Amino acid sequence: MSQSTFTILLGGEIQLTDRLIEAVAGTRVIAADGGMRHAIGLGLEPELWVGDFDSAPAALTDTFQHVPRRPYPAAKAATDGEIAVSEAIRLGARRLVLVGALAGDRSDHALQHLLYAVRLAEDGFDVLLTSGTEEAVPLIPGAIELDLPKASLFSVAGFSELIGLSIESARYPLTDFPLPFGSSRTISNVAEGKVHFTLQSGRAIVLARPYDLSGV
Repeated sequence: MSQSTFTILLGGEIQLTDRLIEAVAGTRVIAADGGMRHAIGLGLEPELWVGDFDSAPAALTDTFQHVPRRPYPAAKAATDGEIAVSEAIRLGARRLVLVGALAGDRSDHALQHLLYAVRLAEDGFDVLLTSGTEEAVPLIPGAIELDLPKASLFSVAGFSELIGLSIESARYPLTDFPLPFGSSRTISNVAEGKVHFTLQSGRAIVLARPYDLSGV
């Protein structure tokens, strides 16, 4: 794995799956506050731990006392996750795997992670968000391909009007489709293999459930 690939450990819940373990293997790791707890199950050794440490229990601090910490005040202008990503970029990140970005009891944080991922993609970074059982990838003008199991579910959620959206190798393909903002037309599609997406203009996120084969 390239030294420019960083895993960012965030506070949302995860499930250990083969795809998650493969996604983080060989990456450099930065933990954001309570996201450090995921390092244990994933067998990862973070090189930096950032945040205000308001969600990191004492036992976790004791276990990882050898990891360099960069504390920030609770009254700060960015989330712990955004600070962790900024540190990764400072250290040379070009690809980011945001673990624990999609689930948990803070829907505001989960939504912010999705929006931030789109902005990072627009800045030229390759971004994957994952909880282990669910994955998300930004879709901006251009083309992307997702390697999803046949019959697994995926959706495209637009953060704006989408112009020229095409989806190939799916049960419900689209070609050069104009998707109005807020439309549910692209929710709950089914992969037929590697799914190819192209977009002319707009911002969106592809949400995939690679272990949900209810589309059989």
